[in-house]
Amino acid sequence: MLSGAPSSTEGVNRGPFLTQVGVVGAGPVGLAIAWRCALRGLRVSVYDDRPGSGASQVAAGMLSPVVEAYFGEHELTALLVESAARWPGFAAELAEASGVDIGYRTEGTLVVGLTADDLAEAGRLWSYQQGLGLPITPLRPSALRDREPALATRVRGGAVAPGDHQVDPRRLVVALRVAAERAGVVFRPARVGALSEVDAPVTVVAAGCGAAALTGLPVRPVKGQVLRLRAPAGGPPGIRHVIRGYADGEPVYLVPREDGEVVVGATVEERADTEVTAGGVLRLLRAAAELVPELTEYALVEAVAGLRPGTPDNAPVIGALPGRPGVLAATGHHRHGIVLTPVTADLVTELIVTGEPDPALAPFTPDRFPKESRWN
Repeated sequence: MLSGAPSSTEGVNRGPFLTQVGVVGAGPVGLAIAWRCALRGLRVSVYDDRPGSGASQVAAGMLSPVVEAYFGEHELTALLVESAARWPGFAAELAEASGVDIGYRTEGTLVVGLTADDLAEAGRLWSYQQGLGLPITPLRPSALRDREPALATRVRGGAVAPGDHQVDPRRLVVALRVAAERAGVVFRPARVGALSEVDAPVTVVAAGCGAAALTGLPVRPVKGQVLRLRAPAGGPPGIRHVIRGYADGEPVYLVPREDGEVVVGATVEERADTEVTAGGVLRLLRAAAELVPELTEYALVEAVAGLRPGTPDNAPVIGALPGRPGVLAATGHHRHGIVLTPVTADLVTELIVTGEPDPALAPFTPDRFPKESRWN
């Protein structure tokens, strides 16, 4: 087992509660780790004074291992593909354990380009994705509009990634908390200022951007502004697929929900404030309406900004912290926190229980960063 972990789970459910694993952070990753550890018989406490209030509150919930495969990120792409493959089983298990509908949908994702230049930009990326053997198929404009009639007639072309799905992150947090509580996880409404405040032989830091102060890891905030629209008269949205598009050079995504909501996002800003700006809203709305004109008739019901936990190489930090016995990191997921939730939870739980890191963790361990940027 991991150094500092209890030597056996035998009898852990008898007697007074004694925390064996302390999880700092009650976002999807932290909650999933807590749930998985509890299912393995460990006593788990989750520390967070505002559960579910971080990046997941703003996230759109796209499960996009194909469309999110970018140049030079081979190891990350492999992890995304692996985690996405776990999502159907994870979603079914979570729904059964919690009784909560998490909004898991499988219609797939369309990638579209408004202009010839937009289409060329998108085409370079999906050619790369096809070269990796990922399932994405180019479509003519007529085929795109057969799938989504609400698309603008100006759209020059696109592609479909049928395996890129979606989930509602806000519902996901609720479901994970219910499942964790039913499995015996204890929630402690406390803001952790130092890891010494966590009374457990094993501590998992799943605190998003807050991991930097707690561990010294080079996790930085990356601001994202997101809008939520609602279809008129309480009806369903005019689109069924997730749409990832380029509109006159502006990237945008549209994520429809069954309740009539459409999530529009997101800006990517290297800054740490959470102010919603007029410029950010303008950029998102203009690009969204260029692709799906009917959105101009939708109600604007929310404009929010959140902070993604980014790292120098855009990949998560998962694994034991060198020189810190019993401390693990599960942070730095940037824009991939929702899709990577199942695999992160499984890998961290297995590491805690067995003490043996899965080979899949090798590219993502904390020791890949220079020491001077890693530790306080």
